[in-house]
Order: sequence, then structure tokens, then C-alpha cells
Amino acid sequence: MKTYKSKTYTKKSMKWFILSLIMATVLVFKSCNDDELLVQVSKSDLTDDAVLNSKAGFNYYLSGLVYQFRDEWRAGDRDYWSQFWGTDMYNWIDPSERPQRGDWAVNLTPENSDCKRYWEWAYLKMIPMANKVIYFAQKESNNDIWENEEEKNAIIAEGKFFRAWAYNILANLFGDAIIVEATTPEPIYDFQRSPRIEVYELARKDLEFASLWLPDEVDASQEGRPVKAAAQHLLTEVCISLGDYDAAIASATSLIDNPDYYLMTERFGSSEPGDVFSDLFKEGNFNRSSGNNESILAWQITESVEGGSGTRNRGNNVVRGFAAFLVDYVGTDGKPGWIYAPADNPAGLDTVGGEIRGRGAGFVRPSNYALYDIWQDCWNDMRNSKYNMKREFIFNNPESSFYKQKFDPALHAKNEKDTGRLVYSYSLKVEGPFFQGGEGDFKGRTTKDLYLMRLAETYLLRAEAYYRKGDNASAAADINKVRARANAPAASAGEVTLDYILDERARELMTEEPRVRTLIRMNNLVERVQKYDIDSVSRATIKAHNKFWPIPQSAIDANTGSILKQNPGY
Repeated sequence: MKTYKSKTYTKKSMKWFILSLIMATVLVFKSCNDDELLVQVSKSDLTDDAVLNSKAGFNYYLSGLVYQFRDEWRAGDRDYWSQFWGTDMYNWIDPSERPQRGDWAVNLTPENSDCKRYWEWAYLKMIPMANKVIYFAQKESNNDIWENEEEKNAIIAEGKFFRAWAYNILANLFGDAIIVEATTPEPIYDFQRSPRIEVYELARKDLEFASLWLPDEVDASQEGRPVKAAAQHLLTEVCISLGDYDAAIASATSLIDNPDYYLMTERFGSSEPGDVFSDLFKEGNFNRSSGNNESILAWQITESVEGGSGTRNRGNNVVRGFAAFLVDYVGTDGKPGWIYAPADNPAGLDTVGGEIRGRGAGFVRPSNYALYDIWQDCWNDMRNSKYNMKREFIFNNPESSFYKQKFDPALHAKNEKDTGRLVYSYSLKVEGPFFQGGEGDFKGRTTKDLYLMRLAETYLLRAEAYYRKGDNASAAADINKVRARANAPAASAGEVTLDYILDERARELMTEEPRVRTLIRMNNLVERVQKYDIDSVSRATIKAHNKFWPIPQSAIDANTGSILKQNPGY
């Protein structure tokens, strides 16, 4: 069994990451005014040859790649939420921004900051660093570094996994994209976009290599780095995008048949009241070292991990986005309905009838489709239990006239804001222990990790491949593996459609799945928004060309050597 045995990601290694990142920026889409910073650092320290000539050097670069990999989520307070809201499942509910964000013609333009951030995250960070790891690991002058071919290929495989991750996201969001497989010493200003299918083919090629050479497992100190199963899972999705359903089924089957991976069906890692599904989302239970054999890959979060700028953005901030803004609610009696618990209470808010762990800000509200429609056939589905969905709220402010009463919209809601942003049902997956100190107590951060891949989704990806191939019976069998764990009734082969698969993904992967990418990949974003979005402006303004994101105008403007084509309609 191949296993990583190397240094953990420390703040010391981040010094090397920062140096590496500066040299990794080979795609220049904007001018750099940081000359003052550059002259303060020894140029000899910045050369790739000076770092990528030893195992330690490669490990520093790979630590930097893991850092940038997680940067998809942690770079800002709201950036990652762009992968959820504006879909069938979630709506941007902040009333101060809702009119603009709900209008597709106004919000989704080439100047959109989310489009720019994802484009630059891929082309300025992930792809250049991955290309350098791949290139230098194969460099003839570095042959004496490696004990054997297997060790060298494991390093290359990790670089290729991260490159494939970035390219898959680019193809999902933007369609056609720029392919850069080599390192270049000088900026390039005449890029051309390659067809989407070629972008997926590159990702496929990288993932096939990674599936062969990534380690089977990593030790606990290295969790958060990709393993063979992660490559197989992502390869399954990429092959579906390419229309190669047999290859997708084969990749998923290799993972599903691995006895080291299986759906968790018995409670684990928690003595609190709950069920096995809620156990999957308890702090400390996200990684395989906890005994979680369903986990494939997760972002590692600690209180010291920074995101955005300053202390207030450290840690896991998804509770801010998805959970209701309870502490901003003022009742009909003029008193707050909910207050913070004492500072020495690590659970945060105590709602008398049950703790609320983490302070929501109510930005990304689940739609009625996500909160109600998908549960109609089986309200007793485990994933809809009181341990997994927060549907009851007990006033906890002793000064409130409604103290210890259950919130009733008919009695306690004054306007749409109260039930639209301040008090609404949400998935308990996002809650977790508050920080023990600093501003985290009051800014809605937790210390929980974040799943990127679970075996339950592998089953649903294989079900999709079976369905697209025309094998509804096998698709239903895979869906029913997931439903059986939730004590939900089995689906028949005749019930399986792409909509049914999306419904099951919604039930299983709520708040985990970047729904925007899924719907664009499946080519039904526009259709689903028009059918399920609660915002009438959003339903009216989304058009056929919104099936892809626009290419950032900043990238087009910087490509002065040739025309970088914009997506149609923008």
C-alpha cells in the first residue's frame, strides 16, 4: 500500500508556499505594482530550480497546492457561496443585495467578481503551481532525488490531480477554457480558448494517471491531500461530462468495490443524541482517521486557518451563509428573540429546546424545493430528521415575551424578512462549535472540516452514468444504496430520471454539493432556476446564455496579443 509519510503543513512551510506562488504566476492578466515587495526578497530564493530539487522542496510546493486548493473556499467571506445560490436549491436572501444578485442580467456579467475570482484562482494559482510540480518532477537533473519510479510518479500524480480539479471547474463553469500544460518563463498575451471537450480530456488524462499513482491512504498528519479514491471519484464525473459512461461506471466501480470504502450505516464518533447521518457531520468525524470509511477527501479546518482578511474570517464560515440570522430577529414585543449564550459556553447560542452551534447570517436561504418539495414522498427520511434539519426554534431571551415558546410564523413574523432571512429551516450540517476565543465567538465561524467527496456521491454519480447509458435498473440500485441508509423507500427503475437523481443529490448533499457546477455540468441550470427559484426577478431574467458563466473582462482585456472570445450572450 502506498502511503504518504512526509511533513505536515505548518506555518513554516507557508513561507515556501508564498515564495513559490510568486514565481508560479505565469499567466498575467493584469499588471503588477508590487515591485517594492519583490526587491525585499532574495531573487535566489524565488527560483523554481532552487526549491524543486529535493523531496523537501517538492513537499513545500505540494503544501502550497493544498493551501491554494482550499483557497477556493477560504479566500473571502462569501466567495464560495457563489457555487450555491442562484440555483434550484438556494437563493441569495440578503435584502440589501438581493435585487442586484437576483437579476441575472445585472449580476452575471463579464465584470462579475465571482467569475473573475474563479478564473484567476485557477490560472494564477492552481494550474501554474501544478504545472511546475509536474515538470520539475520529471526533469532529468532531478532523477537522483527519487528512490524509485513509484515515488516520482506519486508526486506527479498529485500535481495532476490538482490540475485536473482546476480544469474540471473551469470547464463546468465557463465551457471552453485556456489549456496550459507547460511552464513558461515569460508572460503570454495571445491565449486562445480550447473546446470544452478538450479541457475535459486533459482532466481525464491527468486523473487516469493520478488513479494509478496516488497513494491508497495517507497518515493522519497528511489528511487533506488527495488519494487514489479521490482521483477515481473525480474521474467518474469527468467521464460523464465526456459522455463515456462505461468509463465512468468502471472508475466508480473500482472505488465502490474497494473494501476500505463503504457507506457508514452504524453510529460512530459521537455520544450525543443523533443518527448515523448526523454523525457524519460532527466535528472530528470528517476524516478517515476518525473511523469514517465513507470520507474520500475533505478540506482541513482549524481555528488558526485564515480566510479573507483578519481574525474575523478565520475558520469555517459556511454557517454564516446557510443558517438563519436568528440574533437579528426582534419580536413583535420589540425584544430580541434570541441572544448569545455566556462567553464561557462553547456551544454558542442556547435555544432552550436545543443548542444552536454557530451564528448564521442568513445570506443563502434554502429554497422551498430544498426545504419541502424533496421531502414530500418521505418526510421521515433520516436526512430530514431533527438531528439533520433545524425546523423548530425556541425563543431563548428571558426578556422576550415569548421566552421558551416555539417560533410560529403566523404569530411571531412581522414581515417577509423575518421568515425570509431571520428565521427559516436549514441543514444542521453547517453548525459546529464556536471558536473558544477571539472574534470567532461573535462572527459565526466554526472549526469543522468540509467534505469535498463522500462515497454516497460516488454512488449517485454511477447512478447518473447508468441512467445516461439506459440502464435504469442499475441506476435505481445505486440510488437505493444511499436511500437505504436514510431509511427511505426504495426507488423503482421507472422512477429514475435526471430530475430524480438531482432530487436525491439535493437530499444527500445539501450544503455540500456546489450546486451551480452540478447544474451547469448537467445542462439544466436555466431550466431548474425557472422552475424552482423563489425570486420572480431571477426566474424572469435568467436566459439561455446563462448556462455558462462569462469570461472575465479583465482576462479579455489583458490578452492583448489576440482576441480571447467571450461566451455567447455576454
